[in-house]
Amino acid sequence: MSEPDNLQHADGKNEKIEVSETKNAPIENTVPQDDSSHNNAPEEERDTTEKKVSETQEDDGINEIEESNAEDAEDEGNKERHTIAFKEYDKMSLEALAIELEKLLKSEKVQAIRSHVDAIKSEFNSKFHALVDEKKADFINDGGNEIDFYYSSPVQKRFKTAYKEYRSKLNEHYKNIEQNLKSNLQKKLEIIEELKGLINVEENINTTYKHFKELQERWRNTGPIPRDKYNNAWNSYHHHVEIFYDFLHLNRDLRDLDFKHNLEKKLMIIERAEELAKDDDAMRAFRELQELHKMWKEELGPVDKEHREAIWERFKAATKAINEKKQLYFKEIDKIYEKNLEKKEEIIAAIEAIASEKTNSHGLWQKKIKEIEALRENFFNAGKVPIKVNEATWAKFKEAVRNFNRKKNAFYKELKKEQYDNLQKKRELVKIAEDNKDSEDFDATTPLMKKIQSDWKKIGHVPRKDSDKIWKQFKTACNFYFDRLHAKRNEANKEFIEAFKKKQELLDTLKNIEFSDDKNKDLEKIKAHVNTWKNLGRVPNDKRFIEGKFNKTVDALFSKLKIDKNEAEMIKFETKLETLNSNDDNNRSLDNERSFIRKKIDEVKSQINQLENNLQFFTNVDDDNPLVKEVNDNIDKHKKELKLWKTKLSKIKELY
Repeated sequence: MSEPDNLQHADGKNEKIEVSETKNAPIENTVPQDDSSHNNAPEEERDTTEKKVSETQEDDGINEIEESNAEDAEDEGNKERHTIAFKEYDKMSLEALAIELEKLLKSEKVQAIRSHVDAIKSEFNSKFHALVDEKKADFINDGGNEIDFYYSSPVQKRFKTAYKEYRSKLNEHYKNIEQNLKSNLQKKLEIIEELKGLINVEENINTTYKHFKELQERWRNTGPIPRDKYNNAWNSYHHHVEIFYDFLHLNRDLRDLDFKHNLEKKLMIIERAEELAKDDDAMRAFRELQELHKMWKEELGPVDKEHREAIWERFKAATKAINEKKQLYFKEIDKIYEKNLEKKEEIIAAIEAIASEKTNSHGLWQKKIKEIEALRENFFNAGKVPIKVNEATWAKFKEAVRNFNRKKNAFYKELKKEQYDNLQKKRELVKIAEDNKDSEDFDATTPLMKKIQSDWKKIGHVPRKDSDKIWKQFKTACNFYFDRLHAKRNEANKEFIEAFKKKQELLDTLKNIEFSDDKNKDLEKIKAHVNTWKNLGRVPNDKRFIEGKFNKTVDALFSKLKIDKNEAEMIKFETKLETLNSNDDNNRSLDNERSFIRKKIDEVKSQINQLENNLQFFTNVDDDNPLVKEVNDNIDKHKKELKLWKTKLSKIKELY
């Protein structure tokens, strides 16, 4: 036995340990997969252990953790991907997606954002392609040739610039880590070689053990290595650690102390895993479980074989519980995705239904276009669908929209043809208008110009790009002609204009007339003005409104004098007849007035008959009865009105 030496253990305590010296025994060169295999175990026990290791490797949950940890071993930055929250990229606009990509590049490590960038790129491409399809349809609708179509936008250029920067940074990152990975792999292989040499060194066991601990610390502190080398390198390292512990069996106190330390740490890991199995956040628990497995595998050595199987089974049970929760979480997510799929399929069906409807008007097509746009927006906002049907669903959606656009384009193509036909018809009318705008034969040309104006209104739409231009041509030619016509008529109507000016002056005089205390004298004054008005003659057709002003003014004057309404009405009526009789179309004007009066006479007679019939219902009722008295008063009133209308009719007859 050698002299006791002081040895600082991994937990920081100084232990006094007896160390035995011995020759190195030959050891079989096998590579165990985890600490449940140990070279000290009997052959039969080794076979059982290796079988359990094989079964453990077949466990999907543990395999997934091992694979993820191997990935993290290559790229330690990948751990940061879990801390970046995924946003609802499918609900973002094109500009918002470009901004989000720029933000990730600025604030996060490039190796941590790959899945985010892939999701953003997929959404951007989908939405931009849909936008291009719309712009292409509009281009064709406006008469463009499909082969000439080209579309780009500032937001596309912005996105491409950001994505190019991402690819450049990612490539630079991979170049750097490739060099580091190779360097770290070489360092770890050197550590393994040093481990191999520990059992062949003739030195104090405490010194050898201290060297061993230093090698373990160097292994843990060495950076990531290539993923495809990770398991082999770790298995080789673990194998030679096991060999060293076999070598330490010659000093059980030293080995057992390390076993105890490892057991304590592994129990703590198990307890934490069992706590995580109760966590409601399945993904958070699973991510931390990955770290626990990494600690179990990379940072801690084996424990005494009597505990190995028990603690591994306990850890595996907690792992299984967490993995089952994760699987359940994904099942729930799948249910949500299935519901989203149902929504999207309903939207696609709605688009197909709209596309199948027959539509033969621009207005209805515009309404449908708005409906399709709303459905497209709903589709993009409906959320993710199961990955296995994502591409098929997107393809079905695009085909439904394209089918709608094909029918819409076919309609507008036909509409364009009709519009070009209409354009030709309107050009012909423009030519007629321009050929006749200088005509001096107003009697023959005026009906023609009015007809082509009427024909113009009956012709449908023309292409938008020609609409304003051709309308201005037609309007200019027509206005030029009718301005000439009105100028000539104004020249011929100087007498009428002069009459209008005099009537305007007389109207101003009437408005300011002052009455005396002699009612008859004032009435004669008004009648004199009325006669003067009659003798002034006709006014231009577009100035006839002055007659209405005159009647209102005379009504106001009669009202001030408080003369009989019927007498005042007849005075105004005689003035009106003078005006009607002086019109060029006096026969038609008088006929219309006579028809109107006869109609009023019939209406008043009917009202009188109705009232007289109503009186028959009042039997054994005195004439003083208020209701009877009211009916009689109405009859008298209507009879006076009837007399007035008959007087007016007789006045008209005198003019024939």
